[in-house]
Amino acid sequence: MKEKVLQSWTNPWALAIASGILLGLSYSPVNLSILQIPAFLMLFRLSDISPTRSYFAGKAFISFVIWNFTTTYWLMFADVLAGVAAILANAALMLIPMLIIRALLRKDIHVLFLSILISSTWVCYEYLHHHWDLAWPWLALGNGWAVHTGVIQYISFTGHLAISFWIIATSLLLYKTILSTRKDVFYYTVTVFLIFPLLSVFSLITFSEEPEGSLEVAIIQPNLDSYQTYGGFNSVDELTEMLLEISDSVRTENTDLIIWPENAIDTAIGRESAFRFRVSDTLRNWNADLITGAVFIDTYEDREEPAIVRGQHSGSGFNIYNAALHFTPDNELDVYRKGNLVPIVERMPYAETLQKIDRFGWVNWGLVTGYGKGIQANNFRIGNHETPALICYDSVFTSWVGEFVRNGAGFLTIVTNDGWWGETSGHKQHFAYARLRAIEYRQWIARSANNGISGIISPDGVVHVETDYWVRTGFTHDIYPTGKVTLFARYGNWFNWLMVVGTIMAVAVLYIKKEDP
Repeated sequence: MKEKVLQSWTNPWALAIASGILLGLSYSPVNLSILQIPAFLMLFRLSDISPTRSYFAGKAFISFVIWNFTTTYWLMFADVLAGVAAILANAALMLIPMLIIRALLRKDIHVLFLSILISSTWVCYEYLHHHWDLAWPWLALGNGWAVHTGVIQYISFTGHLAISFWIIATSLLLYKTILSTRKDVFYYTVTVFLIFPLLSVFSLITFSEEPEGSLEVAIIQPNLDSYQTYGGFNSVDELTEMLLEISDSVRTENTDLIIWPENAIDTAIGRESAFRFRVSDTLRNWNADLITGAVFIDTYEDREEPAIVRGQHSGSGFNIYNAALHFTPDNELDVYRKGNLVPIVERMPYAETLQKIDRFGWVNWGLVTGYGKGIQANNFRIGNHETPALICYDSVFTSWVGEFVRNGAGFLTIVTNDGWWGETSGHKQHFAYARLRAIEYRQWIARSANNGISGIISPDGVVHVETDYWVRTGFTHDIYPTGKVTLFARYGNWFNWLMVVGTIMAVAVLYIKKEDP
């Protein structure tokens, strides 16, 4: 047995495959998150025994493909080619920070300083991957710890990318401990491994919820078939009738807010649609507000048009948005336009830039771009409180969520449609990641998902209600809005910018002397 372990320790193929499998097992639904530490330890070992950069890149790419496929295979359920392309592209992007890390490992740097530089490099990659048109933040290492809320409470100070720093630093120090007989390296390893969970204990001890009243919310999970027109109903009227019936069966006289999921209204509607007035009449009788996902047609009669519009109507440009609508008993309508659109699936990346390059107008960019992109983090007002309506992909972008919190949100609403992928890991991961937002911003979360998982999450990341997947259901629950703002919400990405500075330092160190091949 010992001989096999030693052989694996010097076998690049074994290290590459094993590290990829361990990383895949660290996410929901398996949740063996601690495996991230030995996985990166193996990647560091792979770096050391690889004779050249290209050799290491080839083996590390295999590891990252396994990791991406094991965790996000469900992307192919919606579109096989797009899913495969996303898996391969993301694996290739991961090579960028890993090659910088390999170069750092070949320098003579104090082990503690080295752990900071290497961890900063990986976190910087994750942070930048959140902030461009091809963003795919699903595999941030911290996401793998979403269900282990007891040891990650400190993210209310730092944000969830600090979990990645903890994992990389611990992995590097543990690797150096194995190679070294120095006791100080061992002490560094133990200290770094324990200090973040201890910070979580401090965070819980000092946390006080301080609610500013309460709201009763009714969460509706209609379980519509996303691949059929009107969710499988004969018309939008039949669909609306079903949604109103299930809402009426769930709500009580004390219900303040009813929440329907993304794409609940499977048709494009405008401000003056008959649907709006029908819903408002019902809400007037119920004395409740409604937030629902819908496709929204927006015109620009009295506003400046964006660079790309879908077309022209009555002399004015218009766009179609994946949107959330807020209906009130007083027939008022507020609109939030989704700000984080899935690349290619919902919107062409860098469409505005491509349109500028297309000097001869060969492409009708209004038609090929996809949904219009929302740019305003506007909250909906429910009684004396405010909430965003984060639409699906929005909820994974912690910086975007922070904009709503700084704009006055007292609780978070998520509307999503996770039914594109069937009974796979996708909807379980997406629900788990919402727990990170609850802790980061210390806010209650009300989540309505078309097919599930819908639920209620408290500010400590604890799940109070969790529905079954692929059932039509609904429930009511009290939530407690707050005006308290966490350190992370107040100062935003302060930790992540430190990681950017650390990465700049890492690159500078690489120029001190010529790197080995």
